[in-house]
Amino acid sequence: MTRDTDRPVLVPVLGDQLTRDLASIRGRTKDDTVILMMEVWDEATYVRHHKQKIALIFSAMRHFAAELRDAGWQVDYVRLTDEDNSGSFTGELARAVERHDPRAIHVVEAGEWRVQQGIEEWPDKFDCEVEILSDDRFIASIAEFREWAEDRGTLRMEFFYREMRRKTGLLMTDDGKPEGGEWNLDKQNRESPEDEMDPPERPRFEPDDMTREVIGLVQDRFGDHFGNLDTFSWPVTREEAEEAADAFFAERIEKFGPYQDAMVHGEDDLYHSMLSTSINLGLLDPLELCQRAEKSYRDGKAPLNSVEGFIRQLIGWREYVRGFYWQFMPGLQSDNKLNAQRGLPEFFWTGETDMRCIADCIRSTHDNAHAHHSQRLMVLGNFALLAGCNPRDVQDWYLVVYADAYEWVELPNVAAMILYADGGKLASKPYAASGNYINKMSDYCKECRYSPAKKTGEGACPFNPLYWHFMHRHRDRLENNHRIGRIYSTWDRMDDAKKQDYLDSAEAFLDTLEPASRTWARSE
Repeated sequence: MTRDTDRPVLVPVLGDQLTRDLASIRGRTKDDTVILMMEVWDEATYVRHHKQKIALIFSAMRHFAAELRDAGWQVDYVRLTDEDNSGSFTGELARAVERHDPRAIHVVEAGEWRVQQGIEEWPDKFDCEVEILSDDRFIASIAEFREWAEDRGTLRMEFFYREMRRKTGLLMTDDGKPEGGEWNLDKQNRESPEDEMDPPERPRFEPDDMTREVIGLVQDRFGDHFGNLDTFSWPVTREEAEEAADAFFAERIEKFGPYQDAMVHGEDDLYHSMLSTSINLGLLDPLELCQRAEKSYRDGKAPLNSVEGFIRQLIGWREYVRGFYWQFMPGLQSDNKLNAQRGLPEFFWTGETDMRCIADCIRSTHDNAHAHHSQRLMVLGNFALLAGCNPRDVQDWYLVVYADAYEWVELPNVAAMILYADGGKLASKPYAASGNYINKMSDYCKECRYSPAKKTGEGACPFNPLYWHFMHRHRDRLENNHRIGRIYSTWDRMDDAKKQDYLDSAEAFLDTLEPASRTWARSE
């Protein structure tokens, strides 16, 4: 008769939990633990992910499994092509339970709502103990965020960020004050691009045999998905991810802050860290990166505004949107407070548009499964907001096309930050801007068919009339917003003919938009 202690603990590890410091692995012994890793169809196809995104996750998973085996762990790895692959996490867990007869299942909570709903059914499905552990790779637990959010009229990231600074001690003085006397140095981080910018190349990693095998699988099984596999060069191991981090701290962090909002045609990386894919997979620890950034400042190798901006993105914004996601799911998925109904234009998938800014951002997105945050927010997102694109279509697009996009981080950024679909729970105002902003923060306008100086009519930058069209149609909701209410004073000073010219120009442009001709995001 098999004793209970002879039966192993089964530890499922999801594709974005690729660290040996995972709560379900930490403290376990190798002789009574089976680590289960699963490539499943449900995760590869619930949206039609960018080909590089699928390749990145599967390759990183396979490399992590090999690392665990080399370290002496027993790993039960299910490949997508296995003959009996059930296609789902729960199905594969059921098969693994039959294989291993575990005394317990220990799993770390999922990052995404729909996956977590399935995990929470496991205790009723399996005849063994199922322990669901908190994901302590985050500084703030979901419960901690909820406690912070309780009884607050507004949930602004800035105040949450200050709590995270106090909790971690990052960039804090001995007397409990923010280093430099200010919490947020964003005003110092809005430099326009220089005429001759020459940012260093980020490390690119040549696919090894394991990655090439995965790329072949993706091309074979997902060849009709959006994106280009020929340019794949993402880090897929912790060693490669650390090399990428080393390069950022050695070569780019100094100018990261001032130029974090700058956009340059054909320059896809500029001074950005390019570490988000590795962080979100679990290959890099965000707190360790923040500590390295702080050390760069303390050692005089990077200015405070760059380091504070980097730290704010990780312990401020990243932690905040994760808490916000769990606070407002599942309703956040369907929020549409501005009643936006337009389908996403075809050029979001093809890049075929005369708007040079959008075309370049789509090119980078297609080729690299990446665009930096200003491109995502102030070009692509700004257009979707002004044009009134349906939030679900836009959410699907962002989830599909970016290699670092998981719903917990994508959905709050898109639904609430970009589209204001939640009505202002996250952002204090819609991030709407005319062509002047793009002209100031980029070189896109120099060779564009459209002129940001021309406000209406033939040759006018479409962002200009679309901006006023957006403000006009949402006046009832936005006029009393203290951050943008004065915009309506400007509108009211225009004569009726000028107002109508803006509205007519916007309508004429919107009439040219072709809806997507095929199902790019979700299979019917």
